[in-house]
Amino acid sequence: MDRTRSVKLGLGVWALIVALIALVVLTFLPTPYVIQRPGPVYDTLGTAAGADGEQIPLIQVEGAETFETAGTLDLTTVQVVGNRERTPSWFELALAWMDPSRAVVPLDSVFPEGVTTEQRDERNATMMVDSQHEATAAALNELGYDTGAEVAVVDVVEDAPATGVLQADDVITAIDGTAVTSAKQLRQAIQDAGGDPVELTVDRGGDEKVVEVTPEKQVDGDVTTWLIGVTLRTDYDFEVDVTLQLDNVGGPSAGMMFALGIIDTLTEGELNGGENVAGTGTIEADGTVGPIGGIRQKLYGARDAGADWFLAPSSNCDEVTGHVPDGLTVISTSTLEESLDALEVIANGGDVDSLPTCDVVTSP
Repeated sequence: MDRTRSVKLGLGVWALIVALIALVVLTFLPTPYVIQRPGPVYDTLGTAAGADGEQIPLIQVEGAETFETAGTLDLTTVQVVGNRERTPSWFELALAWMDPSRAVVPLDSVFPEGVTTEQRDERNATMMVDSQHEATAAALNELGYDTGAEVAVVDVVEDAPATGVLQADDVITAIDGTAVTSAKQLRQAIQDAGGDPVELTVDRGGDEKVVEVTPEKQVDGDVTTWLIGVTLRTDYDFEVDVTLQLDNVGGPSAGMMFALGIIDTLTEGELNGGENVAGTGTIEADGTVGPIGGIRQKLYGARDAGADWFLAPSSNCDEVTGHVPDGLTVISTSTLEESLDALEVIANGGDVDSLPTCDVVTSP
C-alpha cells in the first residue's frame, strides 16, 4: 500500500513538474494575438496633460463667446497590449479571456502585416487630426457657421483612372456640374454614376480645368465600389478658431464627443444638464456618426470613470447588446442631431427609456 501511494505521489510530482515546464514555455512562446483593454477617459469639457505635463483645455475657442459648462462629456479610448515586436503570452491571453472588459483579437487585425508600430501610430495620429477637423466642422455647421469646405486631392494611386488626369493639391469644386461640399458627397456621386464617366471641375493653382474620369469597379464579396484612385482631404475655413488638444491618443473615434464638447462650449446652458455622459463615434462634417472599434472596452472604461450615460453609434449595436456593465445606460445614435436630442432629454430629466437603445441586456 505504501509503495502504491509512493508511486502515485511520484507520478503526481512529475505531472506537476511537466505542467510547470509547459506553463513556463507557453509564457515565452509568441502568440498571434493582442489584448484590447479600457484606456484612459478624457472629459472634452476639461483638461488633460500636454507634452510638457501641464494641464491644458481639450477645447479652446477664440473669436466667439464661450460659456461655463458642468458635468462631463467624456471621450473613451482603448489600449492595446502587445505589438508585432512583443505579443502577449498565452498566460496573459488566458487571463484576458476571463475578463469581460478585455478582448483578445488577432494580431493582424490591429497590426497588419508589413506595417510597423511606428507606421500604425503615425496613421492613427493623422486620423485623429482629420477627426478633429470633421468634429469642428460638424459642430460649427450645427450652430449655423459657414465652414468653407474644399475637397482637395492628397495623392493619386499609380495606374488608376485618375492617373495623369488629377494631381496632388487639385481642389475638386464640382462633379457633373454639382458643387462639391465634402469628400463623402464626392465619393457618393462617383458611386451613383455606376461606372459611367464623371466630369470634374478642378481648381489647379488658381486655374480652372474640367476633366473627365471613368471610375473602375472594385468588388469585395457582395459589395461593388466604383473608384477613381485618389485619396482626398477636406480643408475648411472656419469663422471661429477652435483648437482641440489631446496628446498620445490616435484614431477617429473621438469625433462625436469633441463635436458635442464644442457645441456645449459655444452655447449657453449645460448641454448635459450637469450629468456625467460618455460616448464614442466617428463624425463627419454633415453630422453623420460612424462605427468605431473596441466598443465593449469603452463601455467599461466609461463606467469605471463614473459615467452614467453612454452614447454609442447605432452601427456598433451588435457588439453592445449583452455587454453593458451595471450602472451604465446606453443610448444609440447615428447623427449629431440625435446625440443632441438625447442630451436634451437627459438634461431635462425626461423619459430616457423613450430614447433609441441597442436592446441591451445588462451583464454583471
